Amino acid sequence: MRTLLLALVVSFVLPFAAQAVEPDEILKDPALEARAREVGKQLRCVVCQNQAIDDSNAELARDMRILVRDRITAGDSNDEVMAYMVDRYGDFVLLDPPFKASTLVLWIGPGAIAVFGVFALVMIFRRRKSGGGEVVAGVQAEPLSDDERRRLDKLLKENDA
Repeated sequence: MRTLLLALVVSFVLPFAAQAVEPDEILKDPALEARAREVGKQLRCVVCQNQAIDDSNAELARDMRILVRDRITAGDSNDEVMAYMVDRYGDFVLLDPPFKASTLVLWIGPGAIAVFGVFALVMIFRRRKSGGGEVVAGVQAEPLSDDERRRLDKLLKENDA
């Protein structure tokens, strides 16, 4: 029971403790370090995409963390640090990019692709449900009407005779 409890505690604590910030990067002032961590969680590692710079072990993420700490130590506000990083790396560096014309595809693209996929599936199933006809040379042929079928049967019988 004790081992199980310890395993549960470790499994809940370890994911939160897994940060790539190295001891030599940590600022001596806890308030400044907390601000650096807050900013670092909002910035994307440009090497390990969809991972914050605080969580990334990439060398470039380390350089970005050091740059954030340098800017905070120099007296920049969190917004000024974010603006500096966006100026340097573009909106791509933000884990939560702003909604504007240049990022419109990021916000609307997945929904548009999903709507197009659903529309395509509906069209495919409607075509299959209607029975469709034979496809000849890429053109969908209509099924024969009863009158056409009778005429065809009559011609085939005359041909056999």
